[in-house]
Order: sequence, then structure tokens, then C-alpha cells
Amino acid sequence: MKYFVSASGGPGFASPEEALKILEKIVLPSFETLMKLEGEKKILGGGLAVGERAFVFIMEASSNEELDELLRKIPMWGSLDWEVTPLVSFGSRAAMERKAVKELKKA
Repeated sequence: MKYFVSASGGPGFASPEEALKILEKIVLPSFETLMKLEGEKKILGGGLAVGERAFVFIMEASSNEELDELLRKIPMWGSLDWEVTPLVSFGSRAAMERKAVKELKKA
């Protein structure tokens, strides 16, 4: 299954020291995890919105549970707002619409 995933928000930085700590311990390790998932073809594409603290990507997972497990491994998982939308393929939707057309023609 494919999922559209977006993440945004998170805490701001109260001081340069806090920024350094969060960047080194959470943000950069999170990007490393995301790049690893990209290399493993779990993330099929995506990136960061220019000028925002937000990113989006398409992720491949065998189930909702696998997706949940993968997202929880991202170090900034607990500090961002996540939105996940399961996707239906174009082919699957086309098949559904063909079936609907067939049914409508029978009526």
C-alpha cells in the first residue's frame, strides 16, 4: 500500500544552545532515517516545503501497522504533527469506475 504522509510543526528553539542540541540529537538523525528509508525504497518520493518546517512524502508499507512502526522510528516522530492518507492506485480506481459504468448501463 502507498500512503501520503505529511509532518509539520514541532517545538521552536529558545536559545542557540537548545537549537544546537535539537538539531544534532533529533533533526539530523531524523533526516538520516528518512534518507535510509528512501534508499530502502520505503519512501518513494517527497521532500520539504521551501521555507517551512514541514515535509511530505509517499511511503510504501505492507500494512497500517508497518507504516506506524516505520514512522515511530523517526526520531522527531513524537514532536511533530503527522497526517497520513492511504492511497488507492489509479488502476484500482479505474477498475472501480469501469464497474460503475457497467452497472449504470445495465440499469
